[in-house]
Amino acid sequence: MRTKILYGKPVADAIRKKLKLEISKLFKKKIIPNLSVILIGENPASKIYVNTKHRTFLKYNCKSVIYKFEDSTNEKEIIELIKDLNEDNCVHGILVQLPIPKHINFQNIINKINPIKDVDGLHPYNLGCILSGKPNFIPCTPNGCIQLLDYYNITVKNKHVVIIGRSNIVGKPLMALLSQRFKIGNATVTICHTGTKDIKQFTLIADILVVAAGKDNLINSSMIKKGVHIIDVGINRIKNQSDKGYSIIGDVNYQDVLSTAKSITPVPGGIGPLTITMLLNNTVQAAKKSVT
Repeated sequence: MRTKILYGKPVADAIRKKLKLEISKLFKKKIIPNLSVILIGENPASKIYVNTKHRTFLKYNCKSVIYKFEDSTNEKEIIELIKDLNEDNCVHGILVQLPIPKHINFQNIINKINPIKDVDGLHPYNLGCILSGKPNFIPCTPNGCIQLLDYYNITVKNKHVVIIGRSNIVGKPLMALLSQRFKIGNATVTICHTGTKDIKQFTLIADILVVAAGKDNLINSSMIKKGVHIIDVGINRIKNQSDKGYSIIGDVNYQDVLSTAKSITPVPGGIGPLTITMLLNNTVQAAKKSVT
């Protein structure tokens, strides 16, 4: 079997083409989609990711402001900034870049963001909207997975989807989306995690396997059935002797599963481009709602 590679770029390009039209309509109303990103600490990966988001927004003539804080910053300072951003009508989206220092309670921070500006989709209100079947803002990575399945015409209805990872960022919202009667949904969904006794027994019967565990080479060919569709959400830095000193790989042993899987997302180049695109999408939608 020849495995189809599910590249994220053509999916992202198709979505961004539509967003350009929506952004131009907002411009005519003198509204510029505006994202505020809060970056705490010196995590190198976070800095790169935030700068990539920033460049993407500027490329589409949207506004992006980065608020940088030291590792030693206290929770009160962050909350005070969020209060100011909530009250600023020119700000449409607020995002706190993960990870954050351990002495800051992430949930406390997220709870202070106005749900109508929570473009990361992590506020309890927005997660609740997903569970109720009426999504407001969908977390960017799960939404990217949905868009990719749709673009490549991968049938989800009546299929068995196995998700490895139960985070609020990926696993749980994706489970809620795929199990409901949505266009890309109505599947039977199983979530595996660190408390799952034998993950292999579930991965072997998956029609669609989504891996978001953050553990390199977790899945190999002995753990999947022939013809499975794989979405690899994992991003792992592995040290090597290259000029960069590291390489990026997913949670799936990519080379090992080729010819067994029917399709798979590469890492990098799979879900990554879609995550930032869905952030742009959510911010544009927030800007549109600000005038309705």
